[in-house]
Amino acid sequence: MADKETRGSRKVRVGVVVSDSRDKTVTVEVPSSSPHPRYHKIVRRATKFHAHDEANDAHVGDTVRIVETRPLSKQKRWRVVDIVERAR
Repeated sequence: MADKETRGSRKVRVGVVVSDSRDKTVTVEVPSSSPHPRYHKIVRRATKFHAHDEANDAHVGDTVRIVETRPLSKQKRWRVVDIVERAR
């Protein structure tokens, strides 16, 4: 049985906006790294998430925090919570 802290808590990710061309939607690239199971070298990968940005506030290069939410469209299951750092 899951404890009360984990149950109902939403996943949070931090990534960089790579596209903001659509209305109220940004594409966020979230990097991850893990050791290779056999060779133990650090393997770097990145996953792209489509996130809802209600105010069209985030732009390419911004570092944003996204949180898991209910399905908003075919691909959007994440929402922009706040902008951690603006692009220079």
